Amino acid sequence: MRRPCQRNTAVHVVWLYLIGFFAPSLVSSITVRTPAELHASRGDAVTLSCTFTSSSRPTSKMTVDWSYRPQSGGPPQTFFHFSSRAFPPLDGQFKGRISWQGSPARGEASITLINATLKDNGTYTCSVRNPPDVHGSPNSQTVLSVTPRAPSVRFSDVAVLLVFILLPSAIITLILIGRMLCPKKQRNQSKSYRSPIEVTEGDEYGIQPWGAKAKKATCCDLYLMDSEDEDGYYNLKKKPPVDEEYAESHC
Repeated sequence: MRRPCQRNTAVHVVWLYLIGFFAPSLVSSITVRTPAELHASRGDAVTLSCTFTSSSRPTSKMTVDWSYRPQSGGPPQTFFHFSSRAFPPLDGQFKGRISWQGSPARGEASITLINATLKDNGTYTCSVRNPPDVHGSPNSQTVLSVTPRAPSVRFSDVAVLLVFILLPSAIITLILIGRMLCPKKQRNQSKSYRSPIEVTEGDEYGIQPWGAKAKKATCCDLYLMDSEDEDGYYNLKKKPPVDEEYAESHC
């Protein structure tokens, strides 16, 4: 009679052990996840992402809390709370700078930090409670690093090409065009000026260019032109100048 009782007792112990081993896993199945690190520049709007999974459907009893611990250390301080609706901070360094981006039905509990500053560097913790899920991993942390914004003016690859390739090419093109135009001006000027000893074609035979005004011949020029002796012509040029009175008498 005792053996059946002992067997039943052993079976009950095994069942109790199995229930005690698997029951917490069935109830405590909530898991919260956040990125390990986030990087932003000063003045940016940073989204602090937080997602969760739960075996129970989110209800009005679900709560979300965000806390912040400065980079210099110290205890964490809760600055945001959600329970059916968002409760943004009313004072402190996050006043007016937190926007709720969560959606409990989709497992979202994210917030956005507006106008990030260097004072916002630190550790942010997202905590989600969704009864009856009261165990598991309801908390997750992310470290935010805010750095000064880089100068807005930057030389891109296109700017470098414009400065170092197109600009010298434009300068060289302008120089070549200038050299092509300047010689024409110099030639025109050289044509207008002629050396006294330069003899051009047509002058050698006394031919004047078309349209040129005929020079009035003086009596001295007529006198020299009447001379048929070429040697006498050159001899007259070589003779020393005579007085004006003597020249007028001949003319």
